[in-house]
Amino acid sequence: MKNIEGRYDALIAGTGAAGLCCALHLPRTARVLLITKDAADRSDSFLAQGGICMLRGEGDFAGYFEDTMRAGHYENDEAAVRQMIERSPAMIEELVGCGVRFARDEASNFRFTREGGHSRPRILFHGDETGKEITSHLLAEARARDNLTILEYTEILDVIVGPEGCCGGVLRDIPSGEVFPVYADATLLATGGVGGLFRHSTNYRHLTGDALGIALRRGIAVEHLDYVQIHPTTLYSAKPGRRFLISESVRGEGAVLLDKAGARFCNELMPRDIVTGDIRAQMRKDGTDHVWLDMRPVGERTLREHFPTIFARCRAEGYDPLQDPVPVVPAQHYFMGGVRVDLCGRTSMPRLFAAGETACNGVHGKNRLASNSLLESLIWAERAAQAMAGSDKLKTFPPIDAADYADVAALRAEDAKMIRDEAEREATID
Repeated sequence: MKNIEGRYDALIAGTGAAGLCCALHLPRTARVLLITKDAADRSDSFLAQGGICMLRGEGDFAGYFEDTMRAGHYENDEAAVRQMIERSPAMIEELVGCGVRFARDEASNFRFTREGGHSRPRILFHGDETGKEITSHLLAEARARDNLTILEYTEILDVIVGPEGCCGGVLRDIPSGEVFPVYADATLLATGGVGGLFRHSTNYRHLTGDALGIALRRGIAVEHLDYVQIHPTTLYSAKPGRRFLISESVRGEGAVLLDKAGARFCNELMPRDIVTGDIRAQMRKDGTDHVWLDMRPVGERTLREHFPTIFARCRAEGYDPLQDPVPVVPAQHYFMGGVRVDLCGRTSMPRLFAAGETACNGVHGKNRLASNSLLESLIWAERAAQAMAGSDKLKTFPPIDAADYADVAALRAEDAKMIRDEAEREATID
């Protein structure tokens, strides 16, 4: 196992957009440890295709706000929505300063695309690999900073709890199985979503809601664990494994959904939950296990230039989107629930913060508006960093007993059961 110290100013579990952004917004004098369950670039942030939203001037605020609220069935936290929208231009400016290359027109102005649920184009993109573009630059910057240490193939099993609240985390080196404590003045949970608990998901399989399991075991407040988003269009495959997402930006650029007779059956630019419902209803009506996405209206140039990864994957699977529709099916994609946090990413436990898909700040309501996820992750990570920087130095360092974590498989199985049970309980209440 890599030799690390046992005490840090901040411990961050996760190296997706939220974890990296938080680390980069902490003071450069702070000693920070970031851990990740797999390679540092294997996060769902890295997989994000469509883009990231940005407020297009004051005249766009009302529309952006309403689009977000309507997609969330008006269950959103209005203060959270305002914070996300108002901060978006400055966050985009920061990303550009970090080297992120968003698509631009001939005059070097941003190019915007549109996705389901949006009343106008307001989504910045980098081909169909926007998440990779953003996360790669954040990761490169993090690796270049002397005060940040990144520990790969390391998972968080528990938080260390003492009189002062959260005192750090119980970590496990996955290759060796060694369990050890790391103490920190402030800890951020940013372990991603719950896709690994589903048979069909666009998420990496190692994302199994680890932070949620910890929260449920420790009595840390969680919220809306039944709010799971299904993406309408993933490439149909009889093979097992992660589902390949076909961004709704493709539909925003003109692609249409077809039934088995080749006829359109829905409004492709409605919010995700509505389109998913339409697809499932059509599949039942047709007696099929997929519908068809016709990308020919998008045009060859746009397909090749804006969606090169999607185009290549379709071809690799034996489909030519320039000639024929491709089969698509809904799959689990995103998690709107999570560890409950306030506008600064604080959880119900002192010194413990959460951001990204791990957290529930209320901004998405019951259903997330397309391309709000990266933006939300970055903004709450920034706010969490500001709050974490004000944490007092720990005075107590409670010991751990590694024997309590000897059976990790049993621990994860119990966590998964607790997550499912809580989701079912909340669904019954709703």
